[in-house]
Amino acid sequence: MCGRYASTKAPADLADEFRAVDATEGEGRPDFNVAPTKQIYTVVERHPRDADGNPDPSTTERTLRRMRWGLVPSWAKDPSSGARMINARSETAAQKPAFRRALAARRCLLPADGWFEWQRRDTRAGKTKQPYFTHYRDGSSVALAGVWEFWRPKHDLDGKYPDGLVTAAVLTTEAVGPLAQVHDRMPLVLPPDAWADWLDPDADVSAESVARLLAPPAPELIARMELRPVSSRVNSVRNNDPELLEALPPEQVAEPLQLDLLNSGGSSPE
Repeated sequence: MCGRYASTKAPADLADEFRAVDATEGEGRPDFNVAPTKQIYTVVERHPRDADGNPDPSTTERTLRRMRWGLVPSWAKDPSSGARMINARSETAAQKPAFRRALAARRCLLPADGWFEWQRRDTRAGKTKQPYFTHYRDGSSVALAGVWEFWRPKHDLDGKYPDGLVTAAVLTTEAVGPLAQVHDRMPLVLPPDAWADWLDPDADVSAESVARLLAPPAPELIARMELRPVSSRVNSVRNNDPELLEALPPEQVAEPLQLDLLNSGGSSPE
């Protein structure tokens, strides 16, 4: 699963990295503990529309936007379900009523510094959950595959949702290699050469260019990453500072893992 991640880069830097137009108007600030229902950065690609709302099928525009994390289906009576639908399983999303329309026509990327996952272990002192942070060693953004939806209430007499809600969910897949020792699931991470196919607004999920991406990442991609134990302070959404990303001293890690990805001084294979 993916329930927390970090996103600390400025919108302009993210737009440059993902070759997108910044449509956030500078909104947002560094977030070291991104949690469900927060506003997040997403990358989408759509056909631009004219003044009458008609799309231009001859061109597309990739933009960096803000959405709320936790997908609210367009047919939902109210947005309360979004807090629960932060993830969608890549293996079954195409069959789930809440996600299938979004997967077919509204795919996105969620830029992240990296994501947090909790390893559950039984110790003499009882059950523990050790958080780990996974990220690219070179500092480039991790592109989490996602889907998004637009929701507007049928009746909004109080004017609570004048512009509706735009929400998103992260796709997950089976954990690859050493990451499976922490949790059996992980976010679906896409390499840069897959971004265009994933974001293509004219490709249905049944198209080979998209369907092939709904598989666990290649081991070569995982080899570029570092996995490190971090403080349990990340457990509380009230904590939001750079310390959450710092490696926990070995003596403070309960039954530390023996993983190649824990070697922050290592280098990825050519």
